[in-house]
Amino acid sequence: MTTYPKKALLLALAAATVAAGLTATAGPAAARPAGAAVPKLDWKPCAQPGGPAAQECAVLPVPLDHADPGGRQIHVAVSRVLSDRPSARRGTLLVIPGGPGGSGVQRLTQKGAALQRELAGAYDLVAFDPRGVGASTTASCGLAPEDRYLTSLRSWPGPDGEITENVERSRRIAEACDRNGGPELRSFTTANQVRDMDRLREALGERRLSAWATSYGTYVAAEYAQKYPRRTDRWVLDSSGDPDPGRVARGWLANMSRGADDRFPDFAAWAAHPDRDGDGLRLAARPEDVEPLVVALAARLDGEPRPSATPGVPLTGNGLRQALQNALYADAAFPSFARLVKAVQDPAATPALPPELARPIRDEDAAVMVGVICNDVAWPGTSTDAYRAAVAQDRARYPLTAGMPVNVLPCSFWKTAPAQAPAPITDDVPSDVLMLQSRRDPATPLSGALKMREALGDRARMVTVEQGGHGLYLGNGNACGDRAVTGYLTTGRRPARDTYCAN
Repeated sequence: MTTYPKKALLLALAAATVAAGLTATAGPAAARPAGAAVPKLDWKPCAQPGGPAAQECAVLPVPLDHADPGGRQIHVAVSRVLSDRPSARRGTLLVIPGGPGGSGVQRLTQKGAALQRELAGAYDLVAFDPRGVGASTTASCGLAPEDRYLTSLRSWPGPDGEITENVERSRRIAEACDRNGGPELRSFTTANQVRDMDRLREALGERRLSAWATSYGTYVAAEYAQKYPRRTDRWVLDSSGDPDPGRVARGWLANMSRGADDRFPDFAAWAAHPDRDGDGLRLAARPEDVEPLVVALAARLDGEPRPSATPGVPLTGNGLRQALQNALYADAAFPSFARLVKAVQDPAATPALPPELARPIRDEDAAVMVGVICNDVAWPGTSTDAYRAAVAQDRARYPLTAGMPVNVLPCSFWKTAPAQAPAPITDDVPSDVLMLQSRRDPATPLSGALKMREALGDRARMVTVEQGGHGLYLGNGNACGDRAVTGYLTTGRRPARDTYCAN
């Protein structure tokens, strides 16, 4: 699971900021509601190993309820890396993480140095931990550890598609979040993240922002551009989902069945390549034999879980399926999944679980992962029969995901209605969006990204990359895609029409 750099430092910064008092600074008065003074950001060094040496962190107070801007404030952790070539600087680039639950501070630590090299000082680089994440204000649902494993929160069905346990767990999680989450949890929404972003823009003293958004972050970025179209400069959406306002995260999850199906042939070709004989990771003689092998191994583990190298946490069929979903994000993860398959095939081996499966997710992280998707939009009711039928149909069509993407979640038992309906994404001006999309994305498949492209209309141009993986820019090794994004961010030039990058 995601970890967050310098959490203790950021929390100390938050306490120091509150103790010292918040100084209002001038900003675009017309954009600021009455009572919402814009605080001065008190930047402190927070460099991390492997990250930019000049990285700084600060704390941004934001209203718990933006309808009451002068009321109770919570805090959002922010980070920046200033341009190292002030003469070349043209603005601020906001790095928007995926999730829900991704840390922008961590993302900037990971990608800051690469962005500095690629963008040659054109931007100050800025990121933030959305409310609920990392060193920002968090909430807790008080969930039992067994309800916080990734294979529990993802609602994988039981053997043969049984969902009774999923229904019970979903109800239990919803009730715990209602009992313990408080107003903080109820404030974890995409709409509030968008408003917090604009408050950050004001605190930075910028009239407009540029952005690089990935995965769920593309939806946040699209909603920001919809709400504040005159405050965007150069907007990059990397690995987009379907923005259907009636489904939102429910649609993204459902699309993962198609995404895994689109992507798996890349792994199958890798796992059946003759060169695998040299490293011991070749799984089959032919690519078409790899999927039946993995599906059969998962079914065997459904009935007979294997003790793993993590005491008390066996490898189950759903653990193997979730490990596969994680591995499909990038080719670099293929060897580790192949080693896991090999260990399952060897009766004498003790499989080593991937770290994200070996321990429960932190309760605060589970709360924001569940809270945002349940707070954003109303989900279907609690008809067990309807979910059971959907799972049966999906697992028959997409054996690799076994019905998980359409299964019941706590959102169906959520106690509070969404505060507002998500805004539809439209083709209103300005035309300043560049989309970058893998043809075989396991999490946000091309079929869903095309819905985002359609919604944006002439506001966008789309670069489709002939490869698999999730999160392309500076991450999956496609030079053509990287050039398209870097060129747009540094020169403002986009392709005249949607275009294509060969592998």
